[in-house]
Amino acid sequence: MLIGLLLVVAVWIGAGWAMVATAGPFKPSGLFIDIGGGRKMRLVCAGPPAGDKPTVWMEPGAFGLAADFAAIQQKLAEKGLRSCAYDRAGMGWSDPGPKPRDAATIVDDLEKLIAASGEKGPFILMGHSMAGLYVRLYAGRHPEQVAGLVLIEATTPEQVDNPRTKSFIGAFDNISKVAAVSATIGTTLPLYWAAGDRIGLPPQGSAEKRHAYVSGRHARTAAEEVGNWERSAREAAAVAPYNPDWPVSVIVVDRGEGDFGGDARRAPEKAAKFGTFEAVKGASHTTILGLTYGDSAVRGVEFVLAHLKGAGA
Repeated sequence: MLIGLLLVVAVWIGAGWAMVATAGPFKPSGLFIDIGGGRKMRLVCAGPPAGDKPTVWMEPGAFGLAADFAAIQQKLAEKGLRSCAYDRAGMGWSDPGPKPRDAATIVDDLEKLIAASGEKGPFILMGHSMAGLYVRLYAGRHPEQVAGLVLIEATTPEQVDNPRTKSFIGAFDNISKVAAVSATIGTTLPLYWAAGDRIGLPPQGSAEKRHAYVSGRHARTAAEEVGNWERSAREAAAVAPYNPDWPVSVIVVDRGEGDFGGDARRAPEKAAKFGTFEAVKGASHTTILGLTYGDSAVRGVEFVLAHLKGAGA
């Protein structure tokens, strides 16, 4: 029985390797920025050089990388707006970074990357999902670098005290560990085409997302980040709250009645002098970033731009 099971697993993984091989080689987009200490991080910027409008700086959620924002970056570039997205340390094509993989360590790297990139703030900070914690901590450390915020399905530090959130985090932590083991031993490989891109990205971004999906290193690092969720939330909650003068756009999936975490997610928008909220019908937690539903993020950026100081709003 055991030999038979091992044979089935071996055939499954072998089929996966063959499937990935048929996709052919590709070159990841962007630049590799030296942040010091012999480490480089991948940065993908799109759109014209920033002029009188701030660059949108993007932070992906759990298991995410720069490719998650490929559709939104394309849409923003078409509007003449500049945006930058990156792979966190140990994710995608960025070199591994120090541990623990919590918000404090992640934002330490972000500070170095921004300084080394040559991109000038203040920025419109865009965060998806778990990245709400990292955006909050960066904004608290560097309020002078913040022009406004676009929070997409973004968690808030305050949510961690909700019993339902704690239950979700525990379940997600267990799932993340399983995903890390699966990607490490290669059992995710046959899902390269079927599940690798659940966002709906342009071809280059889709290829990068699928590559990350079957990467053991990527999955292990992502699981470490998820394992530090509560720690990251405490770190983010310890800094000053968002300045009410910053325009805020909060975008979520329209889940109907009983939306999990809806009120907490809306807190930054409700506290802002200029805030907007959109619940996107038909979207999912992932497809809200894609070609089909990504226009909601563009509308969020446009709202922030219209309400910046000196914009005449």
